Amino acid sequence: MFQEPDYRENLSLMLSEVLHDIGVNERIVMSRRRGNMLREIMSNIQNRLSGLNVTSYNLGSQSEGTTTIGLHSDIDILVCFHDCNIIQEWSEWEPDKLNYLMIHDENTTPGYCFLQLLRDDEPLPATVIPDEHHITDRRGRILYKNTMINDLLQGADQKHGPSIAEQGQPGLCDRDRVSALPCKSWPQSASGWLQIQGISRWPTQEMRRYAASNGCFVVPTGSKVSEYPELEWRISTTLAERCLMFNQNITQIRCYVLLKMILKSFLNPQDEINISSFMCKTVLLHCIENTESQIWKDNNLYTCLTYCLLELQNCVHNDCCSHFITTENNLMAGQFTAETKHELSKNICDFIQNDRQWLLSIDIDDVGHRLQVKLNRVPHRIYYFPSSLVIYENVKTLAYINIANDVSYQHMLILNFLLNKNIRTIKQSIGKVMTFCDNGTRLEHAAFKLLAPFIFTTYGSILASSSIGENNQVSPQALVWLSAGLNSDISSSRLKLASVFYSTGDMEKADLILRHTEQQYYSYPVLPICYCHHQLPEAVTAEFKRLCNEQSEDCIKHITAFCVRFIQKEINCVPKELQYEMFTHKYEDCWMDWAVVDSLPFLYFLQYKINRHLQRHQDQQQALCKLIRTLETDKNLKHRETALNILGQCMEQENRPQAALKCYMLSLQQRARNNAANYHICKLLSGLLVC
Repeated sequence: MFQEPDYRENLSLMLSEVLHDIGVNERIVMSRRRGNMLREIMSNIQNRLSGLNVTSYNLGSQSEGTTTIGLHSDIDILVCFHDCNIIQEWSEWEPDKLNYLMIHDENTTPGYCFLQLLRDDEPLPATVIPDEHHITDRRGRILYKNTMINDLLQGADQKHGPSIAEQGQPGLCDRDRVSALPCKSWPQSASGWLQIQGISRWPTQEMRRYAASNGCFVVPTGSKVSEYPELEWRISTTLAERCLMFNQNITQIRCYVLLKMILKSFLNPQDEINISSFMCKTVLLHCIENTESQIWKDNNLYTCLTYCLLELQNCVHNDCCSHFITTENNLMAGQFTAETKHELSKNICDFIQNDRQWLLSIDIDDVGHRLQVKLNRVPHRIYYFPSSLVIYENVKTLAYINIANDVSYQHMLILNFLLNKNIRTIKQSIGKVMTFCDNGTRLEHAAFKLLAPFIFTTYGSILASSSIGENNQVSPQALVWLSAGLNSDISSSRLKLASVFYSTGDMEKADLILRHTEQQYYSYPVLPICYCHHQLPEAVTAEFKRLCNEQSEDCIKHITAFCVRFIQKEINCVPKELQYEMFTHKYEDCWMDWAVVDSLPFLYFLQYKINRHLQRHQDQQQALCKLIRTLETDKNLKHRETALNILGQCMEQENRPQAALKCYMLSLQQRARNNAANYHICKLLSGLLVC
């Protein structure tokens, strides 16, 4: 099968080069994986600090690195709720917990199970139905319905099986969130997989041991061919599957990417999902297991692809694609009508017979055109393609921006948790997270280093607000925490410290911090970061991309400027002009009673106020001009309405009421509802009428 003519080897090498050039190479794959793992860990740090008994896992093509820019892969997030103890043996039962026994019988589809509710005081079946999410079957067993997922669907765009789809904003990936419950033990239905060894001796015993040690999940969805779709739960071995994908070589990854491109271009037209990418992944895994490892090399990519397509055609023909781990689970059961099956089989057959023609027709990432150039079918000058280095730079830059956005997002969730917590509880929560990360892996340390400064700064600011309220001084403990958080990014934590000193009247210290922050801001190609609006920045400079390309993700601390956020517990550290923002409900009630402002406008506003206090009239006017210029020229401002509101108040203090009114009106154009500008306008007009 694998002794093919020279043209196959030549075409394989050309295909490999094309895929390398569009970003399917070791550097970009590892960059994607590291970025997604960091984001996963940061999410779980936030979960721990917030006291949530859940664990999030970033899965799918983005986390595996098996995607390209043109494939537009979404982010699959599995959210595991640890409130339940899912068991397969009675010995796994735990007292005072919500225990469920996995049931496999003649009524369950292979790869699925029922969950039987057990008592929490002794290992016996429960006899009382607790709520509407449970039902008694004809055998008297109390079973957990999988429709509990409906409680989580509020505001979701779509439902795909057990998942909740979140529509991505421009420039951001869609996210599929899947709820799951954990089972500590390996599924009994897949016990045979741990023993079987394929031709290639892959997966290795080490991979199988890892899989067994991580147990499995149950996901709230039933089989398409089930008689009891509301009672079945799908058994998921997704962590084992991620391990298998992380242990593929680059040729195997390229083969999978090509399969997905063929799927999207020719087999699933117009976004129809006849064959899923998971089916393609399963076919690939079976092919890897059943072939010698030396087959999977760049000079054999074309043949490997053909082999996978033949296997896929065989699956469609037989209506059977066995799950790689839980082999009794047929992924294609109930998937196709007879007409669809015939059409798919014909299309795959046509592709295999005319594969070179179809490969040259793939539009995704210009694969077809790139291949034509490689094969000298068309002159190179007809097409301009970004080089692999440019694509690597773009992918890595986007990865770093996404990491920074996730830091902003997790910080936002942490602030939401802190709103109603006392100082002692906050300190205890931070201590638990620090202990967890101290004992963690190198990757967990790296993730904590990115998120921790924002946590420290917030806690320091809360302590400072408390001490300012008592005696108008900043406690030494608050300064320790504020200092520990100074390197969160180029500006936001420093601006908070400056605001603390400003609030106590220590203008000289505040001024010194602001001068240093402004100097640093213009020493680097700084990019404003804010997750509040779920959008990527409009303008990214070449210098910013260069630094991302040359350095680790830690560099985002020196080239990003996060928005500055204050919650009510920090109110004594907030200038009164910004405190008005704390009494509006903002951003569709995502949070309440916060003041949030972009770094650069806040910097110039503080400079204006401090120089006014110090009676430096020229410096005061210079700061005001910088604030105005920033609003006029900075396209990446996310809280423009807030910046306009504080500029309007500066104009009032300059005795320029018409200019102030213009600022407030422009602010309302940015956000008509839940805007402090409404209050400012009323106050301004009231003052003018009195005069």
